Formats: sequence, structure tokens, C-alpha cells
Amino acid sequence: MSGTPDDRSTREDGGTRAALRVRGLTARYGPVIALDDVDLTAPPGRVTAVLGANGAGKTTLLRTVSGLLRPKAGRVELGGVDLTEASAEDVARAGIAHVPEGRGVITELTVEENLRLGSLLGSLRSASRTPPTLADVYSLFPPLRRRVGHAAHSLSGGERQMLVIARALLSAPEVLLLDEPSLGLAPRVVSRIFAVLRDLVDTEGLAVLLVEQNARSALSIADTGVVLNLGRVVARADAATLAADDELRHAYLGF
Repeated sequence: MSGTPDDRSTREDGGTRAALRVRGLTARYGPVIALDDVDLTAPPGRVTAVLGANGAGKTTLLRTVSGLLRPKAGRVELGGVDLTEASAEDVARAGIAHVPEGRGVITELTVEENLRLGSLLGSLRSASRTPPTLADVYSLFPPLRRRVGHAAHSLSGGERQMLVIARALLSAPEVLLLDEPSLGLAPRVVSRIFAVLRDLVDTEGLAVLLVEQNARSALSIADTGVVLNLGRVVARADAATLAADDELRHAYLGF
């Protein structure tokens, strides 16, 4: 099923990237409503930040989009294709890469072995562009090149975060879902990771849906922000507008 013109973005090189669209998404954990009629779009070539306090529904949103949690209502589309009932494996094959909170590397494998798992997924799906190579991601994250033969359990927290993001990028995703990538990391490491993401968005047209409790950091690289509170969207605007709204920042964003 092909997307309508506004579902996809045409790049100068003639390729296309798909927009992620969420409409009326509602999800529950038992009797608790975690998402309540959420609408948002993550277009190609943009960073869309999802902000809010603990318990706002941010992680639930990513889990529902990636197929880990089945919604009670609503729709998830990528490039006009309905993925609402798709399994997590099929969502990944469609082009949505999810990097959950917690730096989920396979600790017994080496850096290169972890990365080759991402390359394998990239080879199994019909990507709209040529997947990056191991050399490409080592150029993006030079610390990984220096640790290529080391077991993942020996990496620092920052190196593990670079590894899981690099592994996701090797699947050549249309959309990258990131859950709290700055959590527990030194500011200089966060700056490096965010700079790489911003460059990929600007040069490759990647769509990034970034969940962050550190609203100040997220808004510094985001184009658009969506603020959740108790599962509902309470604000959406360009990043600069949200950052400048003192009342909203104090009420929902903690700075």
C-alpha cells in the first residue's frame, strides 16, 4: 500500500523517506490508561521530541509504535502503511528501529558481533536506501572502532549507548525511536551522540522520535516538541517556541 504525497518526503537525490503518523493512539496497562487519544507525526529530516515527567506515557508511546504493546484504539502508519496490528519484528522490517532505555547490548558478544546483528536486519528488509556499513558507523562513533573486538560488557555507559544506536542505524531505518538516550551519561557524551543524530537527520533525511526527560537537551536538537501529561498531549509546537514558554516549561518540563 503506497503512501499519499504528504506521507512521504522526496529528497534531492530522488529517494524518499517515510513519515511516521500516530492517530488517536490509546493504550492501557490493565485498568490504567497510559496513552489517551494521542496524535503526532514524525516526518523525515526532523527530530520530534516527546517530553514530559515520569509517568507521562513517553515510553509507552514508543513501545506501542514499535509493536511491543498492542493499542486499545488508534492507528500507527509508516508512509501510509498501517502497522497498528503488526508484530515488533514486522515493524522493524518495515523500517522503524527502536532503541529502548537501558542500553540493551548483548553483553557476551563483541562490539562487532552486536553490530552485525543490525546489519543482518538491514539485509532482510527492502530499504529505501543502501544500508550503512560497519565502516560508516565506526566513522560516526570512533570509540567503537577502538573497542571492536571487546565484549560489550566491558564498554562504558556512553560506549554502550553508541553501540545500540549504531546497531539500529545498520538496519537502515526510516524512523529511529530513542528512549532516554542521555540517561546517566556525561554531558560531553550526550553532546557527541546528539550531534551525530542531528547530522543524520540533516544529511540523510532520517526521522527521529526522541523521548527525553531532559527537556532542555532534547529541545536543543529537536525541530518539534510534543508534551505529554498523564497520557495526553498537552502541547505541541516547534522546539524554540516550547523552550521559550516559561509557564509550560515550569508546569511540565522541569526547567
